[in-house]
Amino acid sequence: MMGVEVAQRRCAPAARLASCGGKCLAVALIAAVSAIAWGQSGPKEPHIGYVYPAGGCKGTVSQVWVGGQSLRGCNAVYVSGEGVHASVVEFVPPLRPLDKDQRDELARRMKVARDARLAELKSAGVGTPPARTEAAPVAAGESKKVELPNHPMLRDIENMSLNELQNLTNEIANYRKKQMNMQIAESVVIEVTVDAGALPGDRELRLKTPAGLSNPLRFQVGMFPELSEEEPNDPYAKALPLPEAPIELPVLLNGQIKPGDVDRFRFRATQGQHLVIQVQARHLIPYLADAVPGWFQSTITLYDSAGKEIAAADDYQFNPDPVLHLEVPKTGDYTLEIHDAVFRGREDFVYRIAIGEQPFVTRIFPLGGPGNVETTASIDGWNLPVPRITLDTRPEGASIRETALTTESACSNAIPYAVGALPECAESEPNSEARSAQPVALPCIVNGRIVRPGDVDVFQFEGKAGDELVAEAMARRLSSPLDSLLRLTDTSGKVLEWNDDHEDRESGMLTHHADSYLRATLPGDGTYQLHIADSQGHGGNGYAYRLRIGSPQPDFALRVTPSSINLRPGRATPICVYALRKDGFEGAIDVRVKDTLAGLTLDGGRIPSGCEQIRMTLTVPSDAAIQPLELHLEGVASIGGQTVVRPVLPAEDMMQAFLYRHLTPSQQLLASAEKSKYRVPPVRLVSGETVRIAPGGSAEIQVLTPKSPLLAGVQLELRDPPAGVSLDAVAPTQGGLAFSVRADASAAKVGLADNLIVEAFGAPPAESKGGKGPSAKRRPSLGYLPAIPIEIVQQ
Repeated sequence: MMGVEVAQRRCAPAARLASCGGKCLAVALIAAVSAIAWGQSGPKEPHIGYVYPAGGCKGTVSQVWVGGQSLRGCNAVYVSGEGVHASVVEFVPPLRPLDKDQRDELARRMKVARDARLAELKSAGVGTPPARTEAAPVAAGESKKVELPNHPMLRDIENMSLNELQNLTNEIANYRKKQMNMQIAESVVIEVTVDAGALPGDRELRLKTPAGLSNPLRFQVGMFPELSEEEPNDPYAKALPLPEAPIELPVLLNGQIKPGDVDRFRFRATQGQHLVIQVQARHLIPYLADAVPGWFQSTITLYDSAGKEIAAADDYQFNPDPVLHLEVPKTGDYTLEIHDAVFRGREDFVYRIAIGEQPFVTRIFPLGGPGNVETTASIDGWNLPVPRITLDTRPEGASIRETALTTESACSNAIPYAVGALPECAESEPNSEARSAQPVALPCIVNGRIVRPGDVDVFQFEGKAGDELVAEAMARRLSSPLDSLLRLTDTSGKVLEWNDDHEDRESGMLTHHADSYLRATLPGDGTYQLHIADSQGHGGNGYAYRLRIGSPQPDFALRVTPSSINLRPGRATPICVYALRKDGFEGAIDVRVKDTLAGLTLDGGRIPSGCEQIRMTLTVPSDAAIQPLELHLEGVASIGGQTVVRPVLPAEDMMQAFLYRHLTPSQQLLASAEKSKYRVPPVRLVSGETVRIAPGGSAEIQVLTPKSPLLAGVQLELRDPPAGVSLDAVAPTQGGLAFSVRADASAAKVGLADNLIVEAFGAPPAESKGGKGPSAKRRPSLGYLPAIPIEIVQQ
């Protein structure tokens, strides 16, 4: 085999790749391959785990810390939308433990600063605080020049306040004990400018290093003055001599919860104020891979000036982020406390708390309207300037949308609603029993409410034998607390089909998919009834729903991960596309690039019938240098003789609590490409035909490239291959390389279709450091071949 090796590598993607689609295939490398270019292995792509503070007020400039991994060399910041600009201030590596001389020097400097602050207080006639235990300073005769690490936490000690000195003492003590989390061990300090005219709401922030773009995290544009917590601010902190004045409202508080941390804030409120205290924590970082339940579960408690608890919350309805609504009972000082529900904590337990008389919508009805029909909805809540809101139902746009109420000084919470494509009607009481069922004509969408605990809404319609029926409740996806339960019955009350919960992968922020969906074939001609209720027996004016009843409406939605694509000039870059199929649609979908970027090609762009997830590759020319730009992909399919086009929306594949995975939506699909120092030969497929192999058979694939002594050491690996598919019989040829794709006689299943993703590696060094033999971990990656469609066919 002339030194050429083949291996298979298993990965752990968001979900197992389903089958996908295509004879013999040739791959051509269209330029000379230099030894340097082949051996070039790029740095690891950056990943960010938190942004703190995770927002800024309109018209302000602030410094923000971004924690993550592989951030060295960060040279740019990208924020979605208009009116927010950011630049890199510095890269901050992890602070290494201080040696004894450094600890002594730190203690000496802190004591000097503390003595200076106390002297200032004494001269101002302010009493001194209780004594603290400090590390002993270096004796006068033993002093020597000791340099402390150039870390932001250890700078400007001589000018620190007493609070800052106490916080530094706590941080150093905790730092020596805590276990390093490498995913957030590095930091980049950035400066963020929010224009006065910037629109309020969520943005996405990404960092860029020589390796490319990071994943996005939320950064919010707010309308309230903002404050960041100043430690120590927990109830057990020792009293300092100058208690700070209570915070004036409105305000937005930024903080981080460290292990066992409890943060407290004192503010002044006036009797009769209708305060909304809204926490955003899980909203900022939806999922944590290595924490249970998978996010920062914040808990808040409000105390009056006497220390009496007057309100508390650990969620809002089904949303993990708590909200308190309070009519202030009397003028005075109040203290708000926040901590994790089980007293966990670390740097990525970031929160934002808005306190003020901002509008907050607690319910809306109806939960949407038909497309292109003017629709107004009634709203209830706190501090609302109007009782109704107009919904944008223009046909272009997503089926689930968001709006908000914005005043001159505040913006409400997001208000989701749906836009439908069927006739709509309103539920009409009484319809709680079979004998009083409300007649409806199909197809339709019913806008209704479970108005009281134990209520059931019953709808009656005519059907024929063999008719396919779909009933779908939409409530939880639109922020209704309803946990729906659907039952299809005949007029005798016999249950023909029922459903409680149905997962909708489009709703990546939900962990309890409480909306119901059922599909049934009607057994005969006659009258049928559909019952909807809350599965927990709850009810009220806020328990609204939209109920779709009718024949199946086959359709699909598409998602792509990651939402930051780092292209390598001249080489293929894998992406993953998910087909979220609806109402039984199983057809093939062709994905294409809408943008006209010169030389950008998509390989393996067909999602075969029944496939729910497939990897494709994007390739740009070897001389490409792309500053981050927004890409747009779309999918095309034939449904019922009609051509249907749907956008491919960006998402992140996020893990929750070591196990569960979610497609969380992103605002933009950004791509970038750093111009290579060396000319890398572009790779293209000579034929776009699918490789078809019978179980037990094989097919040869040719890689055409100029002769090079390095070819003898090139290794090829299948990345997460389909079951029963492998590479073997790799050998140099006169024109380059040839390798075989083999289908195992028993493991490869007829009908399986997929794209093969093949990665090339350079040969590892002959010996690893220490002379212990080859080190596979040190092999340089040479990049990927374009996606190769494959199909297992009958002999």
